[in-house]
Amino acid sequence: MKLRAFGKTGYIVSEVGYGAWGIGGGLWKGSNDQSSTTALRTAIDGGVNFIDTALAYNEGHSERLVSAVRRESTVPVVVATKIPPKNLRWPAASGTPLRDAFPAEYVRTCTEASLRNLGVDTIDLQQFHVWSDEWALDHEWQDTVLRLQEEGKVRHWGISINDHEPSNVLKALETGLIGAVQVIYNIFDQSPEADLFPYCQKHGIGVIVRVPLDEGGLTGSITPETTFEKGDFRTDYFRGDRKKQVQDRVDRLRIFLGEEAVSIAELALRFTLSHPAVSTIIPGMRTAAHVASNTAISDGRHLSPALLKALQAHRWDRNFYGTT
Repeated sequence: MKLRAFGKTGYIVSEVGYGAWGIGGGLWKGSNDQSSTTALRTAIDGGVNFIDTALAYNEGHSERLVSAVRRESTVPVVVATKIPPKNLRWPAASGTPLRDAFPAEYVRTCTEASLRNLGVDTIDLQQFHVWSDEWALDHEWQDTVLRLQEEGKVRHWGISINDHEPSNVLKALETGLIGAVQVIYNIFDQSPEADLFPYCQKHGIGVIVRVPLDEGGLTGSITPETTFEKGDFRTDYFRGDRKKQVQDRVDRLRIFLGEEAVSIAELALRFTLSHPAVSTIIPGMRTAAHVASNTAISDGRHLSPALLKALQAHRWDRNFYGTT
């Protein structure tokens, strides 16, 4: 497993991290605690030392699973978690007051809940689970993050950026209070390359890439016949004719398979790791088999400049999370 600096935090993290939304259950159906903990152990044993979870992942169940496995390990693991917005609105809508999403007392309450779930005295990286840069200069959140750091409850703060809005964080980063960002970046959504990544490289901001496989769209396994269990968020994500759209676009990527990547999933993961701004990627891995296939691409090989340039033509401006 290759390691990378995580901005200026001082953490050195595995370039393939562990996205722990799926193992929490809830909106992700088909998971079970036994296979989830086995997958987590396999990942840590294989060199994964960065795990991303959240208080909102099935009411803290994901955090508690991470805690149980982390306690067993003798290897230091960096764990990031997140504070859900109080109004439970994802993404944060323009015009929303900060106090509707992250009032000071609520930020503290959620942080203390995550401390209990994770079984630690200090959270390695605490993140706001949504963001609006309209809040950037509001002293309420600024004072709160500083106070929780001074109390030793949080080491570093981050922001999980609204889906497909990579520039909606730049003002907050200018405050110097945020050490890491989490953002969607994959072959279909290359938008962070324009403004966010250059800023992070210049100022030493850690970058966590979520959804590198487009919620499964970039695994090559989604077809119009694909179905999901009732209540699984992917039923909505791939609603209408989206599965056919995904299949058509993935089929166009198959011409690039060969020496540099033998599968669509490998192509997608190597794409995200080829950008120098990226600190770690966090694909969901609910089974040991997922862990083996995803971590295998951490071998130091990046996609060639020629292939990266060719993949620029496969950007897809859409928002499956919203209404467009």
